[in-house]
Amino acid sequence: MSPTIQFGAIVAVCALLWIVESIVPLFNYRGKRVRHALPNFGLTIVLFAMNIAFSFASVFAAAYALRNHIGALFLVDWPWPVEAVLAIAGLDLFTYFAHASMHKSRIGWRFHRVHHCDTQVDVTTAYRQHPGETIFRIAWQLAGIVAFGVPLWVLAVYLTLSSVNALFEHANVRVPERLDAILRLCFVTPNMHKWHHSRIQAETDSNYSNILSVWDRLFGTYTGKTGYTDIEYGLNGLDGEVSRSMSKLLQLPFVR
Repeated sequence: MSPTIQFGAIVAVCALLWIVESIVPLFNYRGKRVRHALPNFGLTIVLFAMNIAFSFASVFAAAYALRNHIGALFLVDWPWPVEAVLAIAGLDLFTYFAHASMHKSRIGWRFHRVHHCDTQVDVTTAYRQHPGETIFRIAWQLAGIVAFGVPLWVLAVYLTLSSVNALFEHANVRVPERLDAILRLCFVTPNMHKWHHSRIQAETDSNYSNILSVWDRLFGTYTGKTGYTDIEYGLNGLDGEVSRSMSKLLQLPFVR
């Protein structure tokens, strides 16, 4: 899948969810919606530029693993559909590790709080990510590619699925609770992920999974609480202009 097609699909899904948020929102917006989205869109552009710039590293890692037969997938001659599923699960596991470690390490959290200080979580929050966090995540992604011997085409599929799911799980949409309960048996849903953006730390330190919800269940970080409309988003002490200005968000990791 070409980068142009990937980007087009992501933009289309984002636009669709923006419309759905207007029709069936989980919470009512405070203030101007476009004003809230501007710094998030700015960071999104930076994120895509950095991913393109560092794409050579993923190509090198996948080629290195293939050339030297490094990775768990080379232990057995899997049929390609099974190999694809296992590789996607392996990459998703390393994404879980990357996310959880950002919450547990002081340096990681300084960058990741740029994402968490958004007081109105919606589809534009998905790619509200500091460049320092992007580098951190790419490092874990490279480790996952080598650890499992992920083919490049599977990596492209996973990144596309991950990008689209990030938009969906952050979207400010009201999902029927019964449907959400069924979906979250396997996948991360908007309702499930909203607890991760709670202002209360015990709730923030849960539901780290990216696509597959199994990782939170397996590692004991899952919460299935309801009452989503009562969640208060953001971080204490970061409710002012610092959370609404792109320049201040870029400086945030370096400010006490």
